[in-house]
Amino acid sequence: MPDRLSSLDASFLYSEDATTPMHVGTVMIFDPPKGGFDYEELLDLVHNRIAYVPRHRQRVQPVPGGLANPVWVDDEHFDISYHVRRSALPKPGTPEQLAEFVGRVQARQLDRSRPLWELYLVEGLEGGRFALVTKTHEALVDGLSAVDLGQVLVGPGPSSTEPVHDTWRPDATPSSADLLADAAWSMVRSPRQMVTDTVTILADVKGVSRRLTGTAAGLVSLLARSAAKPAPSSPLNTVVGAYRRYAMVEANLADYQQVRSAILTGHDTDHVTVNDVVLATVAGALREWLMARGQGVNTGDVVRALVPVTIHTDGSAEEVTACYVDLPVGEPRPRMRLHQIAYEMQQQVESRAAVGARSLSALSGFAPPTLHSLGARAGSAMSRRMSNLVITNVPGPQHDLFVGQARMVASYPVIPLPRGQALTIGLTSYHGRVYFGLNADRDAMPDVDMLGECLQQALAELLEDCKVTR
Repeated sequence: MPDRLSSLDASFLYSEDATTPMHVGTVMIFDPPKGGFDYEELLDLVHNRIAYVPRHRQRVQPVPGGLANPVWVDDEHFDISYHVRRSALPKPGTPEQLAEFVGRVQARQLDRSRPLWELYLVEGLEGGRFALVTKTHEALVDGLSAVDLGQVLVGPGPSSTEPVHDTWRPDATPSSADLLADAAWSMVRSPRQMVTDTVTILADVKGVSRRLTGTAAGLVSLLARSAAKPAPSSPLNTVVGAYRRYAMVEANLADYQQVRSAILTGHDTDHVTVNDVVLATVAGALREWLMARGQGVNTGDVVRALVPVTIHTDGSAEEVTACYVDLPVGEPRPRMRLHQIAYEMQQQVESRAAVGARSLSALSGFAPPTLHSLGARAGSAMSRRMSNLVITNVPGPQHDLFVGQARMVASYPVIPLPRGQALTIGLTSYHGRVYFGLNADRDAMPDVDMLGECLQQALAELLEDCKVTR
């Protein structure tokens, strides 16, 4: 019988509605090769590589009466041209136009009757460039063998697409009687499944903690502390609508590294990471954004961020857990914001043996889309009352990547909005640059572009405060 969705995987389907689509995405921008890059070439490439991600040819099949979690079944009518789509921007194809396209596309739910992913070729960008925009449902990312389609499409060197003989043949969809019988047999074999299928989202979080980190007790303790101190009131927490705005911001990775080096050289602390510098920049940007809105900012005010981090487990496996970080938006001094964040992150991460950027960026293939997916799952699984926003930071490779013969020049994450949160921030470092993707509710954050400008200003202030010469 087909694989059954876990309770956590199924929860992303059950919790999804018209205002909270539960898929993650990536916006990858490429320089075309001399011979160009077209839709037919992309179709051939996906056709070549989809065998590495077999779940991408399966759809979700509910069990009659909802008596058990749904199962994955082969899509007998799988149509690759439905999932791989072609679009173009009106001239001149500016970054702002691309961001508007991404916001509109990412706001739409995926079709439940088909495999839960889409890939867009967006032509017409300035300078003859093109973009690939991905959408992958969080239920498709199982936390154990998760591989994003973008990870197998993009490689470390130029590649040619050779025709392959399609040997895939879909298995027949099980009948309703078969699905019911298998559900009943599963309960007989494993009575605990009956409990698992009826637990609350909190229990699902405990389950993913055991599966992703092997430290359920640590996460339960984290939940208990956060429940005792809920997230502060913030304009970032509001009723979220069905439409999105998206903004893209880039910066030099060297600037973040230089701030860290300046702090360490000053012997202020031995525990400042590039991720701490990133979070301090976000804190400074949120401070400026709040003040520009006329929001009172007082000493001691914080914005609580849920920050997924990658750790080493006892078996040296790399897994994902989440930290709550109070970003000190009430602190006017950039350097002090950095110290406070670094100390808080150290306290939460030290005992969990966090994986460093060097280890992450050394992963084979193009790992950031997959790791952002896992981070989004960790954020979506936690209580929405415990944080004001989700921030994912995944270091990427510092060498050229290619799709076919086309060189990738930028990669921006798209992290879904949890219910009640108007903003998520994802960022990826790649080839000496840092790429921020800001996904926001269209009505609650008409000024998301201004927040992007505040990110650049906050970095400049941090560089100045740490006396770094650019």
